[in-house]
Amino acid sequence: MQRLKGLLMAIIVAAAMCSAGAAHADSFKHMTDLVGARPNQLVGYGIVVGLNGTGDGAKAEFTLQSVAAMLRRLGVRVNPDTMKIKNVAAVIVTAEIPAFAAMGQKLDVTVSSLGDSKSLRGGTLIQTPLRGADRQIYAVAQGPISVGGVSASSGGSSTTANHPTAGRVPGGALIEREIRSSFAREDVIRFALKSPSFLVAADAVVKINEVLKGQYATAHDAGNITVKVPSEYHRNTVGLIAAIGNVDVRVEGLAKIVINERTGTVVAGSEVRLRPAAIAHGGLTVEITDEKEVVQPNAPLAGGQTVEVENTDVNVTFAPGDLHYVPETTSVGDLVNALNTLGVKPADMIIIFQSLKSAGAINAEIEVQ
Repeated sequence: MQRLKGLLMAIIVAAAMCSAGAAHADSFKHMTDLVGARPNQLVGYGIVVGLNGTGDGAKAEFTLQSVAAMLRRLGVRVNPDTMKIKNVAAVIVTAEIPAFAAMGQKLDVTVSSLGDSKSLRGGTLIQTPLRGADRQIYAVAQGPISVGGVSASSGGSSTTANHPTAGRVPGGALIEREIRSSFAREDVIRFALKSPSFLVAADAVVKINEVLKGQYATAHDAGNITVKVPSEYHRNTVGLIAAIGNVDVRVEGLAKIVINERTGTVVAGSEVRLRPAAIAHGGLTVEITDEKEVVQPNAPLAGGQTVEVENTDVNVTFAPGDLHYVPETTSVGDLVNALNTLGVKPADMIIIFQSLKSAGAINAEIEVQ
């Protein structure tokens, strides 16, 4: 694993710090998805114009062909071989159409450079059809792009902040075709738990049946719950879903640690516990420096040549790590404080978490993204 440089690691507590065994509750609608009513992904190929010389280069043939085809549709015939497209960039446009979205509603779209454009700042997306997996057009996107990154260059030097080759068009897509959702089949509504759990599923069944005053809900496994539509709700399934959604269900805390090595972020669940362990962590640093030295002949007329010599210096340092005893902890807060007392650098905590898991000193599942 490579050490993360120049990044801060945030320890985020995903649930409230509380004593073991304490119960939490959340609304059923926040914990589940309604099966049959889901969002759908859309994608399209488009052209961004109005860039200030930061568009695709001449080697991006697909951009040249796209611009020529667009102009032909507008009644202008040009030769692609004679075009210069520094102010134009080819992009991929993506969006997500939510369930129950109606025709005419607006969607936010994400625009990402496809060629070698340096920045999309100041550009405008030209009308772009967005298609679903069935190749049908469901929305059309167009509008000015909002880019959070900045890129500048001059005299061979350049600087870049954030990511200037991707941006968004807020409300830039109009829905042209609706996607029908069928969530009530044969008078049965099905819910899927976002985090499958036998404990949560069993408690949800009990609470829903209490509200509906009958045996209508059934848990088929740890992630799927079906509810039969009572006779009084046959013409009011929306009211039934609303009533079920407001039911408070017991939440099971997850003993899980999610590590993102790209950003140096660690997210720990409230049920993470640390068993007694001893930790020693040292750092190995290798520093390589290059210095260029100009060597000239001893005498002006000696016939020698002036040459440039590169001197390389390699220094290796090792920071020893003392052995520390970490006592058993009962909350995420205690776990974080125990690791902080070791004086460990943020990036090194990722390695320590994984080592604790291998040693059996931590009860959590570790997911590396």
